[in-house]
Amino acid sequence: MKEPWRYSATGISVAIRVTPRGGRDDIDGIEQLADGRSVLKVRVRAIADGGEANRAVLGLLAKSLGVPKASVRLVSGATSRLKQIAVDGDPVRLGEALRRLTSSEPKESK
Repeated sequence: MKEPWRYSATGISVAIRVTPRGGRDDIDGIEQLADGRSVLKVRVRAIADGGEANRAVLGLLAKSLGVPKASVRLVSGATSRLKQIAVDGDPVRLGEALRRLTSSEPKESK
């Protein structure tokens, strides 16, 4: 399964599937969607109202990757469960951090 992030000169872009009101703030690994795309599965306690879940996702990624919140931004999918998030920083270090966070066995989507 391919990694759900792409490298650029300034950082990485990550494809994410968010579960709002997920009971805890956590990264649950990589999932392959029915159309074959890979996404990073993220759950947050926040509700999907007024951008609360989006802010929680950005904060969780910043904390998990060890970058300032200002380095993480929503590129697309503001009102969708599927989002693109850009993270500014050293792309190699960010990729390694994501690999460590997702090192458990990938799960298939039904």
